[in-house]
Amino acid sequence: MTPVVLASKSPSRQAVLGAAGVPFEAVGSGVDEDAAKARLLERGHGPRGVAARLAEAKALAVSVARPDAIVIGADQTLDLDGVLFDKVETLDQAGARLRQLRGKSHRLHCAVVAAQGGVAVWRHDESPRLSMREASDAFIDAYLSRHGAGLLGSVGCYQLENDGAQLFDEIDGDYFAILGLPLTPVLNLLRQKGALPR
Repeated sequence: MTPVVLASKSPSRQAVLGAAGVPFEAVGSGVDEDAAKARLLERGHGPRGVAARLAEAKALAVSVARPDAIVIGADQTLDLDGVLFDKVETLDQAGARLRQLRGKSHRLHCAVVAAQGGVAVWRHDESPRLSMREASDAFIDAYLSRHGAGLLGSVGCYQLENDGAQLFDEIDGDYFAILGLPLTPVLNLLRQKGALPR
């Protein structure tokens, strides 16, 4: 079987791939995402383009060192009215983010690139749309209190895999893409590349 390397230290992406029964190794890409994102935005790339290019950069960076493996790079950006949002650093900022998103629809652009031998061999992207309900301040504060700093790993400051699902009144798109790794296309690719049994 072809080895699989996930070019990500994201617990969510690792959990999605692991729960699907895929044997893999997780490796940090070493890509300076903040610097790369700033350059891409300066060059006029929107939130979707930023996700695609960062996913490719991660896959290629690890693939050069692991030419024997199929390397999966992924990235996700939050797009509210065409503006890219970065992760926040404090729970106060998380509360402000949730209040900014409530009553509106935003998109999560999720891009995945597979590389072998230092060359990108496959690309996939999805952009689920999530509509957040008009949650009360009390609900938002209680949600932040229950989950704390764990929410800071999500650019939207919510997690659908817990009671964060209650923040939404409509979700249009693949659940796994929202978690950061569109699973079915990735599994199809891994079977084609001999990394999973057919």
